Amino acid sequence: MQADKVVRSTCPYCGVGCQVALHIKDDRIFRIEAPVEAAPNYGRLCVKGRFGADYVHHPNRLRLPLVRRRPQRPGRRTPARFPDDWREATWDEALNFAAQGLARIHRAAGPQAITANACAKATNEDNYLHQKLMRGVLGTNNVDHCARLCHAGSVTGLQLALGSSAMSNSIAEMPDLDCFIVTGSNTTETHPVISTFLKQAVTRNGANLIVIDPRQTEMTRFARLWLRHKPGTDVALFNALAHVIVTEKLYNNAFIAGRTAGFAEYAASLELKTPEWAEIITGAPADDIRRAARMVATARRAAIYWGMGISQSTHGTDNTLTLTNLALLTGHIGRPGTGLNPLRGQNNVQGCSDAWGLPNVLTAYQPVAGAAVRAKFERDWFGPDDDRRLPAQAGLTTTEMVDGILSGIVKGWYVMGENPLMSEPNLRHAQHAVEHLEFFVAQDIFFNETNVYADVILPAAAFAEKEGTFTNTDRRVQRVRKAVAAPGQARADWQIICGLAVRIEAELNRPTLGWQYARPAEIWEEMRRLTPDFGGINYDRLEREGGVHWPCPTADHPGTPYLFADSFPAGRGKFFAVEFNTASELPDADYPFILSTGRVLYHWHGGTMTRPSALNEIWPEATVELHPRDAARLNLTTGDWLDLSSRRGTITARLLVTGRSPEGTVFIPFHFAEAAANILTDNRLDRRAKIPDYKVCGVKIEKAAVIPAARPGAEIPLEDRGAIKDVSGLK
Repeated sequence: MQADKVVRSTCPYCGVGCQVALHIKDDRIFRIEAPVEAAPNYGRLCVKGRFGADYVHHPNRLRLPLVRRRPQRPGRRTPARFPDDWREATWDEALNFAAQGLARIHRAAGPQAITANACAKATNEDNYLHQKLMRGVLGTNNVDHCARLCHAGSVTGLQLALGSSAMSNSIAEMPDLDCFIVTGSNTTETHPVISTFLKQAVTRNGANLIVIDPRQTEMTRFARLWLRHKPGTDVALFNALAHVIVTEKLYNNAFIAGRTAGFAEYAASLELKTPEWAEIITGAPADDIRRAARMVATARRAAIYWGMGISQSTHGTDNTLTLTNLALLTGHIGRPGTGLNPLRGQNNVQGCSDAWGLPNVLTAYQPVAGAAVRAKFERDWFGPDDDRRLPAQAGLTTTEMVDGILSGIVKGWYVMGENPLMSEPNLRHAQHAVEHLEFFVAQDIFFNETNVYADVILPAAAFAEKEGTFTNTDRRVQRVRKAVAAPGQARADWQIICGLAVRIEAELNRPTLGWQYARPAEIWEEMRRLTPDFGGINYDRLEREGGVHWPCPTADHPGTPYLFADSFPAGRGKFFAVEFNTASELPDADYPFILSTGRVLYHWHGGTMTRPSALNEIWPEATVELHPRDAARLNLTTGDWLDLSSRRGTITARLLVTGRSPEGTVFIPFHFAEAAANILTDNRLDRRAKIPDYKVCGVKIEKAAVIPAARPGAEIPLEDRGAIKDVSGLK
């Protein structure tokens, strides 16, 4: 088929930021290719990037603004059914209704009674205006997004140790690695294109790969060494690696003396943390721990990559600090092929964080507590004659918002493109909270499990229907371009936000300032004017170069593919002595298995985009992974329907017997609303990062009391579902 046009854009799925060529015919995407010459993917795409954009044209897309027919009362809010409980509205009516509801709460209970979720799937420009509305119009820092539920432990740990929380090195360096650790990341399924570069480092460059993971992922096939530790024992294992490096004097003394602080106290804390001590706790052989430590310490360059298996924990910050200690010990940071590299899960979770979608920082992590920083934004947004001031107190995190509703502090919620009733831990608790909201505004491309509780739903444009920028996992800012028309009357998020902001200002009897944007490029110009790290990046440069890594302070600056060449933002890198302990809910006689959750190759996040895609036919239902010895003991076989229960609820899903998960552990993907994994997960938090524990909680398994009705695609045999064929023989 001959395309009417081909539009270059950025993939809307994971944080790799693959460049795509959208082939358009009759205003529909009919083929997706990857430009061979374009970084960061150089012609490579995963199955989601190549075949997963058909959701854009799904008939269930939201097309018109919708308003509830019946007012909802706190404590009695219920999910609405379409079309019975909704009526279509004009944009003026819907935006006026939304503005009146938020302004009413602002007048009655103050700014802190309103919270908002920004969106890691929306553009930088969308998210910048979203937080500008919350801070500049409504006067609250109660803004957060899904980074809180993904890498908050990584962010907090890196900020404490280095003063910067972004991935330190670039994807382009991966094929040339000498030695690297992959831990807590099923990279082949969560970041498939990155995994191809990491595998290339092994197969073509002879790099030494060390995988540290309880689960047998495909990356273990390429590993020189695989340390299979017990879930939740990461700190003990990383401390033992450091013990070997210190006691055998394999550390980089010059780097430690010149660029770090606290080494003596840290080294003393490792005295008893021997590999034998760690073997008892973790199950990883002491000799393998020694081999891994020596491999990393003696490498010319070594890098560390991790995913949510490290961060989604009650000790996620401690996990990150122990990894940071390893990099500082060995001096493997500040050079190509080294670094501390958390792999970001969503397409623009890095950009949403950069654009101020967090409760304690302004753009590019300028602290809200800084008076000079706030003054700069106040001058730009309000002008010299306006007496408004930005709030200095950090706002509520996502998890605190839920508890704030139940305590009566939070009364209004504005959710843009997120689905908290799929992503929050202990979903029954979160649902109970949402039922107590006074007013709820939702903005999205589909109905989902959360926005059916809303008072008003504002239909948004998808990635291929608007202009803007995404920032990928290695801080590379790249363009998103409009290729097709949005369905019905759906609008770009930034346009919706502008319309809402103007109306809230009118409701609050204030002049409208700074909401006259004609295009996203103007929003980006405002962002970079206020953000030194973005100063040298504009749309013209992105058109010429394809993408630029921030920090990039000036027009003649080349961008920064790797960080910390000369110094750390905190001055010296700080060592932290970290003791092993756990606040996780561990198995017991009543709930004898450990539950861990994660992704599968064919789906993404809460399934909002992949479930309406053809990809759903390949993997149409949740599966419960169970080790063969556990299955034999319980007389279970692949295909059996199971009730999987925790202290918080029960879900029903089908069994997949595989050695990928260790004995005593079950794994379930979190993409499936009909078997929502987060009904089971615990809402205990990392005390510093406020991230929930999605990787360890106690569950029990029983044969299902009731077998669910068949769903489309469920007739596909489990053993024939794509990636499962690749792991059926793993033990």
